[in-house]
Amino acid sequence: MANIKSARKRARQAIKRNSRNFSLRTAARSAIKKVKKAIAAGDKTAAAKALDQSRSVIDRVAAKGVLHRNAASRHKSRLARAIKAMA
Repeated sequence: MANIKSARKRARQAIKRNSRNFSLRTAARSAIKKVKKAIAAGDKTAAAKALDQSRSVIDRVAAKGVLHRNAASRHKSRLARAIKAMA
């Protein structure tokens, strides 16, 4: 553990930030998995609905800096392309 007061504060802040980022990252991954599950099931309307919901989650996570904006864009693009490719 750190001995300097400012270093102790930084350690406390890092713990809070880590737990917040962890939950946001988990939410994004869950949203992506929900879309992939709908695509695998072959339900195009459910997949499109899940994509709309996951887009807002992914954008929120990217805005907070947990996920890089290009990575967020890539995830959304690949999911949309997979839905479009469904017959």
